[in-house]
Amino acid sequence: MSSEHGASSNTGGVPDGWFWLWDLYFSIGFVAMIAFALGTDGTTPTGRAVMAGAMATMAVWFFAFGRRVILADQEQARPWPGRIFAFGVVALLAVGVLIEPIASIALFAVCPLIFMSLRLPEAIAVIVVANLLPAMHVLITEGPGQVLPEVGPSTMISLVLSVVLGTWVYRVVIESEERAELIKELEASREEVARLSREAGVSAERTRIAAEIHDTLAQGFTSLLTLVQAAESELDRDDTAGQDKVRRHLRLAARTARENLGEARALVAGLMPSPLGTASLEEAIRRQVERLTEETAIRTAFHVDGDLADLTTGLEVVLLRAVQESLTNVRKHASASQVTIDLLVEASNATLLVTDNGRGFDPSAAADGFGLRGMRTRAEQVGGSLRVDSGPDGTTLTVEVPR
Repeated sequence: MSSEHGASSNTGGVPDGWFWLWDLYFSIGFVAMIAFALGTDGTTPTGRAVMAGAMATMAVWFFAFGRRVILADQEQARPWPGRIFAFGVVALLAVGVLIEPIASIALFAVCPLIFMSLRLPEAIAVIVVANLLPAMHVLITEGPGQVLPEVGPSTMISLVLSVVLGTWVYRVVIESEERAELIKELEASREEVARLSREAGVSAERTRIAAEIHDTLAQGFTSLLTLVQAAESELDRDDTAGQDKVRRHLRLAARTARENLGEARALVAGLMPSPLGTASLEEAIRRQVERLTEETAIRTAFHVDGDLADLTTGLEVVLLRAVQESLTNVRKHASASQVTIDLLVEASNATLLVTDNGRGFDPSAAADGFGLRGMRTRAEQVGGSLRVDSGPDGTTLTVEVPR
């Protein structure tokens, strides 16, 4: 809310959580003014009744209309509701003061109401008029010569105090408005940060699941397809050797299907990769290497240097997935006859090297592929790195992760 507004607001102004203090202040003030009007001397019973009625009407005017104006969203309520309320307050004050000047004591309640419902320049102008009401009474009843000696000093003191105290009230209201607006902005910022965090979490989880599916289920289905095609090519042979090959391919296909099913269940349950659920990292990698040999006749070698027992589950997953993806790429693209896998575990890091003697490829052209991108992302998530060196004589993939 703009700082030129003097009223409070539920949405951008004075919070009504503490406005009950003002309600209490005005309630006590109005009751005191009514009691004072009824008990004052120097005027007729009719005059006292009129003064008390004016004060009572002012109380009703505030609680029925003014309070809503003060607590309204002033960007929408400006300018007329506040002006109408202030005009009504001053008019009721004038009724009391023109009957008995001592009724100007009600300014202690009128002043905050005016400054809460109007802009500062308007409020000061209205307060000046309100403080001049006793002087107007003397001017009407006793003439110009009696204004200064009778009410001049008291009017000036009242005017100065009203403006000073009213301006202070106005500034308090403005600070409350700005504080409330700042709280709103902070809450909105916090909600935005929470929303972005949720979206980032969802995106990261989607990326993780996509990588898991690619590294497990998709590769398993590729193996199944290869084995089924190999079995189909042997069906036309009637000799025993052909039948043995068909049985072998089907047996490998069944095993691959079972392993794929285990991966799917592990993925759904959010568990570690199924090969690591029943075996160590070394055993899981050795199974992947042996399967490649069984299914493709590619010669393989696997060497481990160092103790794998201290590797965390997160590092084991990164290394196992890198082996699976590398062997899948060798099977599908490399046309290699030999693959060597070396796993070196040192005090500060673990290094995986997968080397084949295939036809090689351009690493920069394949950088956007999902497999390499997934391996690089996994490595970087644990503070590691991925490097691919490839040429006509083969390819070496290096994954290095810190321990």
